[in-house]
Amino acid sequence: MSNFPWLTALVVLPLLGAAALWLLPAGARARARTVALGFALAQVLLAVGAFAAFDTADAATHQLLETAPWIPALGVSWAVGVDGVGLALIGMSVVLVPLVVLAAWREQGSTDGPTDRLRHYLALVLLLEALIVLVFAARDVFLFYVVFEAMLIPVYFMIGAFGGAQRRYAAVKFLLYSLAGGLVMLVGVIALYLQGPGGSDGFLVENLVGLEMDPNVEKWLFLSFFLAFAIKAPMFPVHTWLPDAAQQAPAGTSTLLVGVLDKVGTFGMLTLCLPLFPAASRWAAPVVIVLAVVSILYGALLAIGQKDMMRLVAYTSVSHFGFIVLGIFAFTSTSIAGSSFYMVNHGLSTGALFLLVGFLAARRGSQQIADFGGLQKVVPVLAGLFLVVGLSALSLPGLSTFVSEFLVIVGTFARHPAAAIVATLGVVLAAVYVLWLYQRVFTGPVRPELADMADVGARERWVVGPLVALMLVLGFVPGPALDLVRPPAQESVAQLDVADVEPTTTTTTPAGTEGSDQ
Repeated sequence: MSNFPWLTALVVLPLLGAAALWLLPAGARARARTVALGFALAQVLLAVGAFAAFDTADAATHQLLETAPWIPALGVSWAVGVDGVGLALIGMSVVLVPLVVLAAWREQGSTDGPTDRLRHYLALVLLLEALIVLVFAARDVFLFYVVFEAMLIPVYFMIGAFGGAQRRYAAVKFLLYSLAGGLVMLVGVIALYLQGPGGSDGFLVENLVGLEMDPNVEKWLFLSFFLAFAIKAPMFPVHTWLPDAAQQAPAGTSTLLVGVLDKVGTFGMLTLCLPLFPAASRWAAPVVIVLAVVSILYGALLAIGQKDMMRLVAYTSVSHFGFIVLGIFAFTSTSIAGSSFYMVNHGLSTGALFLLVGFLAARRGSQQIADFGGLQKVVPVLAGLFLVVGLSALSLPGLSTFVSEFLVIVGTFARHPAAAIVATLGVVLAAVYVLWLYQRVFTGPVRPELADMADVGARERWVVGPLVALMLVLGFVPGPALDLVRPPAQESVAQLDVADVEPTTTTTTPAGTEGSDQ
C-alpha cells in the first residue's frame, strides 16, 4: 500500500467522525460517545499503518508525499508529507485524542444542562484532530497558514462554550492573541511568495527554501513567522493568554491545547523559520536564546506561586517550551533532536497532568490547591499516578522527559555553555513546583470533606495508564523515537550552514593527559 494516501486519510477520517456526530439525533449521548471513541481508535490504527509505511532509515526526507493543485491561480497546492519529526508529532496527537474522549465520557451535561453538549464537544475534538494532523503534514506554506488559523475555530468553542465561569473572557483572549500573530504571519506568507519563483506551485516549501533574498527582507519575513509561532508556543513575553485558557477550559481541551496545539509554534520554528530564513535565524538566535532562558525561569517561578492547579500546569509549560526553543536555536543536532523529542514527551507528560488535575477538580468541584489535602490516604491510586506524572514533569531519570531535556541541555552547552548552565536552574525549580504541589494536595491530614472521595475507576485508569506506559517505555528505550528525530535535526543544522558542534566527552588517558573524544 505504498501509494495509499495515508496523510489525507488521517485528515479525512476524523472529519467523517465529526460529521457523523453532528448528524446524530439530539440527546443520543451514549451513541455519541461510542461513535467518537470508535473513530478515534480507528485513527490510531490508521496512524500505525502510516508509521509502517514510513522508512525510518531516511527520516530526514519527507515521505508519504501527496501533491495536487488546490488554487493554481494563486500558486496554492494540497501538498502533504512528513519527516520523522512531523510523523512523531502526529503519532502523539493521535494517541491523545481517544484518551481525551474517554476523559470526557461523563462530562458536558452529565448532571445538568442540555445532554447534547457532549455530542458537540466530541465533534469539535475530532474536527480539531483533523486540523492537527494537517498542520503537521502541510508542505505548502499557504496551506499551513490556512490550517494554522482554522485551528482557532474549534478551540475557541471548546473553551468558550464548555469551559468555566470566565470561559468567554479566556476564549476571546486566546483568539485575539492568536489572530494578531496570524495576521502578521499572513503578511509574511504573501511577501515570501513574492520573493519566490511563483507559478502554480509557488507556495511549496521546497520551492521556497534557498531563495536569494535581501538580508533585511529576510529578517522581516523571519520576524513575521517567528512572532506567530512564539505566541502559539507560547513563550515569554507573549504567553499571557495560556494560563487563562488552561484555567477555564475543560481538562481535555487543555490537554489538546497545551499538549498538541502549542507544539505547532515550536514545530513551525523548526520546519519553516530555520530552512526558509537561515541567515535571519542565525541573526536572531542570540535574542531568542535569551528569551528562551527567561521563559524557562519565569514560567517555573510563576508556577511555584500559583494557587490554581490548572494555572500551575500552564506555567510549567511556559518553562518547558523555553527548553524546546532553546534547543532549536542552539543550532546543534543534539539540541535540536532533544527539542523534537521534547515536543512529543511534553505532550504525553503535560497531557497526563492536565487530565489528572481534571479528575481531582471533578471530584472536589474546585481547582484551588488550598481545597485539597491528605488525599494519598483516600485515593492512593490517583496519588500514585499523579506522583509518577509529576516526576515526569521534573524530568526524573527513567522517564522519557529526562532523555529529551538532557539532550537539550547537553547540546546547548556545546555551543552556548552560559545559556545551558542558567537553564539548568529550571530543572531545580521544576522539583520545587512539582513536589510542593504534591505535598499540599496529597500529604498531611485528610480534610473531613474529602474522606469519602472516590479513587480512579477503570475508565480513568485507561485514560492515564497508556500515557504513563509510553513515558516509561520511551524513557528506558528511547532509541526508536530518536531514530525519527535525529536525522531531521542533522538536516536542519546543514540547512543553517553552521558547523555542528557535538558534546565533548573528556577522558583521562593512561599517560594521565586529558583528551577529547568528539
